[in-house]
Amino acid sequence: MQTLPELPIGDSSFESIRQTRRLYVDKTRNFYEMATKGKYYFLSRPRRFGKSLTVSTLKCLFQGQKELFDGLWISEHGNWEWKEHPVALIDFNSIPHQDPDIMSDALTLTMKQTAKRHGISIETRYVETQFQELILAMESKFGAGVVVLVDEYDKPIISHLSKGPEAMEIAKKNREIMKSFFGVLKGANVMPCLRFVFFTGVSKFSRVSIFSELNNLEDITLVEDYADMLGYSPEELKQYFGGYISAMAEKQGVSETDMTRRLAEHYNGYRFSRKEVRVYNPFSVMSALKHKALDQYWFETGTPTFLVDLIRENNWHPPQIEEMIATPTMFSTYDLDDLKPEALLFQTGYVTIKSVQSGYYTFDYPNREVKIAFLETLFHSYAGNLRERSRFIRISEHLLKEDLDAFIETVRAIFSSIPYELETKRDEAYFHTLFYLMV
Repeated sequence: MQTLPELPIGDSSFESIRQTRRLYVDKTRNFYEMATKGKYYFLSRPRRFGKSLTVSTLKCLFQGQKELFDGLWISEHGNWEWKEHPVALIDFNSIPHQDPDIMSDALTLTMKQTAKRHGISIETRYVETQFQELILAMESKFGAGVVVLVDEYDKPIISHLSKGPEAMEIAKKNREIMKSFFGVLKGANVMPCLRFVFFTGVSKFSRVSIFSELNNLEDITLVEDYADMLGYSPEELKQYFGGYISAMAEKQGVSETDMTRRLAEHYNGYRFSRKEVRVYNPFSVMSALKHKALDQYWFETGTPTFLVDLIRENNWHPPQIEEMIATPTMFSTYDLDDLKPEALLFQTGYVTIKSVQSGYYTFDYPNREVKIAFLETLFHSYAGNLRERSRFIRISEHLLKEDLDAFIETVRAIFSSIPYELETKRDEAYFHTLFYLMV
């Protein structure tokens, strides 16, 4: 029996994956294109899509760890200069942000730890000047351009959404600190010291907020050349995961063709440009192949509470989501003072581009996994005060069996169970939404 390489689920360290010979889908051609054609980049993608692994790979690449790239595209085909550059990695996954003071102290600690690893010291007091001093000192010591990698830059903001007015104020104060901090990279004395700058996160805030001081970032979120840089294309799934698909098909008692089709229905469908290129969610499809079962893996890693609240606050009728139409300015950026459901739904991965016509983008759920899980979450939010929630779940079952008598009986039972005080506070649209979510 063929021995398959271990799947690196949950491991976002390129160095760890390569040293232990676990499966790595080669994206180094994209990284080569970025590093040789530009200097300042921004990329947003939904969670669990490989952003941290991308940052880790870029770190190893610029550190000149050539042995880790043996057999990959950049080693065999790219004319890459394996020169060591000093790297400043700022990972907001590990930086506390409960309030602005805590975040500032954590950033200061990050600056000092980075300086210590490079054998230098920083003496200034304020976090912005510490960042500037760090970059200048690293470039001076190593005689090479500094690489700045920022992972999950937006976490200190989006973590506070939908948690009340006080939390929103914290988010805004954190935003102001980050605005000044990142603005260091645009300084006249800092820019010549930089070799490469890369920001990544789930969301894209407007340039007038966080990035107003750093307006030279090239946003490649919707650029066709990078549409499949994160996520797995159908060709990559076949090339790298063929053995796993065969094993899963055998367990499920279906053909490999049928198994591939089912995997696509559940986990493929994300589209990030005008180009007709769709990719699988890496975390979901690897989890399915590991466990040999189709399930809701990605959704279980986080509940979009703030999205559900925003949809309800804006009185969105859920069927609107499936045929949402927007221009790029409506869904590509947003700000704390103007949270747009269209932008949040797309950037967090709950809808994706369906088609593009005359500059207008139509959206839909990317796949079965996301649609089922998200609608279930919406349902439980809308039905939170209803005693007969379990009866709603039976509605679709009765319709599938074409048992209209049972369907009508269930509907009557539900309405009779609704408390009077609740019924008087809900309009017709509310109940239309409930039935849509379960049918």
